[in-house]
Amino acid sequence: MKIVQIPLLKDNYGYLVICEKTNKAGIVDPSEGEPVWRRVQEEGVELIAILNTHHHRDHTGGNEYLLRQKPELEVFGAKVDEDRIPGITHTLKEGDEVQVGEERGSVLFIPGHTRGHIAFVFPGRLFSGDALFTGGCGRVFEGTPEQMTASLGKLRGLAGDTLVYCGHEYTEKNLQFALTVEPNNEKIRRRLEEVQELRARDQFTVPSRLGEELETNPFLRWESDEIQAGLSERFPGLGTDPVSVFAKVRELKDVY
Repeated sequence: MKIVQIPLLKDNYGYLVICEKTNKAGIVDPSEGEPVWRRVQEEGVELIAILNTHHHRDHTGGNEYLLRQKPELEVFGAKVDEDRIPGITHTLKEGDEVQVGEERGSVLFIPGHTRGHIAFVFPGRLFSGDALFTGGCGRVFEGTPEQMTASLGKLRGLAGDTLVYCGHEYTEKNLQFALTVEPNNEKIRRRLEEVQELRARDQFTVPSRLGEELETNPFLRWESDEIQAGLSERFPGLGTDPVSVFAKVRELKDVY
């Protein structure tokens, strides 16, 4: 499998998932159509599918353009979002499979950011949309903290060497925030320095590895003694259960 990362809009990423055996490809979250179609031609692959993680326009805005270029494209999205994803042809739920050429991926239902958010998991690769970012997570727009915590808990269970391909280039600011809730975590500090060097050269900070997220992403670290202690000091009476910790960290990030 080959992944081609396409910068879109201001800070979005779309991902061409290419089966090298068949030369067929799917595009994950095309916020724009023309740059994706141009890259498809440059790569010399046959685009057969659109894989949408959720309905937000900055993840589906290119659907119509791509369908005008190739009306027979299959469009995959969550069953919950069947009335909100342009051109959807296949509705998905937890445990369903998608296929791009000979490459097979499974679907995880991970609501919270939206009520119909899904992730696509191909061998060794997670396409997490706006649920899990490198160094952060999405805002809880349509779901609840309980749902988001459960969804992130599901992603925490994937193999540590899984590559995380998320929807946006937010890593630097996410890690700056992470240091405010876990300032003694040297792994965050070192990672931030590396990320700042990459951004200074205008290079991608995505993908990351899930194991790195488990060590540095505060939204996956609700069991951190330092995070819990810091929150308890600032907010007396706050529980140390995963949902309470996650919800407060998310609240702090929302106004950061």
